[in-house]
Amino acid sequence: MSTDHQPGEDLRYPPQDLGSYALLADGERGALVGPRGEICWLCAPRWHDEAVFAALIGGGGLYAVTPAEPFVPGGAYEDGSLIWRSRWVTRSGIVECRDALAFPGQTGRLVLLRRIVAHEGPARLQVVLHPVAAYGREPMREVRRDPAGEWQARLGGLALRWSGAGDARPAGGDGDRFTLELNLAEGQQRDLVLELSAEPLRRPAVDPGRAWAATERAWASAVPALTDTVAVRDARQSYAILRGMTSADGGMVAAATTSLPERAEEGRNYDYRYVWIRDQAYAGQAVAAAAPGPLLDDAVRFTTARLHADGPGLSPAYTVSGHPVPDQHQLDLPGYPGGYDRIGNHVNRQFQLDCFGEALLLLAAAAEHGRLNDDGWAAARIAADTVRRRWREADAGIWELGNRNWTHSRLICAAGLRRLAGAAPRGPAARDWSGLADALLADTEKRALHPDGHWQRSPDDPSLDAALLLPPLRGLLPPDDPRTRATLRTYTADLTDTFYAYRFRHDERPLSEAEGAFVLCGFVMAIAEHQQGHEIDAYRWFERNRGACGAPGLYAEEYDVTQRRLLGNLPQAFVHALMLEAAARLARPASPL
Repeated sequence: MSTDHQPGEDLRYPPQDLGSYALLADGERGALVGPRGEICWLCAPRWHDEAVFAALIGGGGLYAVTPAEPFVPGGAYEDGSLIWRSRWVTRSGIVECRDALAFPGQTGRLVLLRRIVAHEGPARLQVVLHPVAAYGREPMREVRRDPAGEWQARLGGLALRWSGAGDARPAGGDGDRFTLELNLAEGQQRDLVLELSAEPLRRPAVDPGRAWAATERAWASAVPALTDTVAVRDARQSYAILRGMTSADGGMVAAATTSLPERAEEGRNYDYRYVWIRDQAYAGQAVAAAAPGPLLDDAVRFTTARLHADGPGLSPAYTVSGHPVPDQHQLDLPGYPGGYDRIGNHVNRQFQLDCFGEALLLLAAAAEHGRLNDDGWAAARIAADTVRRRWREADAGIWELGNRNWTHSRLICAAGLRRLAGAAPRGPAARDWSGLADALLADTEKRALHPDGHWQRSPDDPSLDAALLLPPLRGLLPPDDPRTRATLRTYTADLTDTFYAYRFRHDERPLSEAEGAFVLCGFVMAIAEHQQGHEIDAYRWFERNRGACGAPGLYAEEYDVTQRRLLGNLPQAFVHALMLEAAARLARPASPL
């Protein structure tokens, strides 16, 4: 990895602590906004495409709206949306910048809305627009201002239009960026609209007032009230994040970013801008628990399509358009400090048996709510038949490690088969699925039940794993089953610390030194304790991990307990999914899921 300053880097806006970033998303792509109003990450036209703002990982490109005098930053989402308001208290007053990607997004065209308002006192701001295609390698070209005062250009294979900034000036050696100084009197506002399109841009330019009104209406209709959950506002925010990360094809990306380090300089840096079947299933089950509706249908639609297309060769992950994930390679950029510059993902070469079990659980949840059509049932039969054929094979497992006979993979498949059998009409198929579940459970008990009575990671590894908490939560075994209770009790003693949870032991180091607390596992613990009837501990787990987020409320994959910092790509959709599910489960009496 290169560590030298590269020409594309803008040192005026260095990377910030991950907990300070907010997400804008419209379903088709996402942008990260920092505390100085800097949009430092945006891929276009879709999630997995090349970045046009890549300052986050040391490439060129950002779009900043920043007070021109000393300020204290802040901000918040508008309830139940991904409309973000940066709020800066300056020496002269208070100024806000309201940001959103026009929602819902179109697959080939994005509209980025920014409304700057001087709320108290006058406001002086500096605006920099510096888009660079191909992660910082291809600057704007054919830059021109049309008679209406709109800037237009070509950016890689995209058409660009910037409205509301006719008084901006080209800057840089080749005029590859714009700068604008804004002076607003109290109560004044300025709308800036950036459009990027894979097709020629139509006339007229976007009307900001109409675009804002349409976006507000769309978010209001997309996010349910969720009043029957605990922590209602946070539950709605997690739902909004899941919706914002779900494309028109139904696929939900695992995260908006790539290569943000899970541990500085340890090499655990990956590209998560793809749809993981497992994560998709987690999100669908969370929505089924909280408010079954269109977002559940999206998860089922994408998963069903992939099962029909690939059958037993189902990949663990895809692009949002359902295509293969590209091979992992590096960009020759500095990367986020402590991280790398990887795109693509080696998961495209793995077999993960548990994905079939998770798909079965998702489809069963849809069936339980009367939302599974004939195509869905056919996909369920494909998944069940694959489990029958392949369950004895070694696989990479939930944590995508080396191929082994992972206990979790087999137990979650058994849970999926049992749940599907319960949701299906009575008949030979249901009996067959139930019998196969029994066979998997019996074989796994024979080979991977520890002498102390708890499930172990694999037949040849007697250690513990957080993933082993999941199958009982999905209905494989009752809450009072001795194996369920022994696994929960032993895991809590060995792999948790002050209501933070860890996946497994990497080595002899203390838990918090080997990796960050795994926030998803903390919410799993909340659900597990609730299922056991331990309500006080369930809420302790829920509240401790609900707070393991950044100021905007986004969760990363891990949380550094010592430094109280987010680790890994942002936001991590499966954490928001489990937060939503826990908020729904804790609000009603415990029962097998």
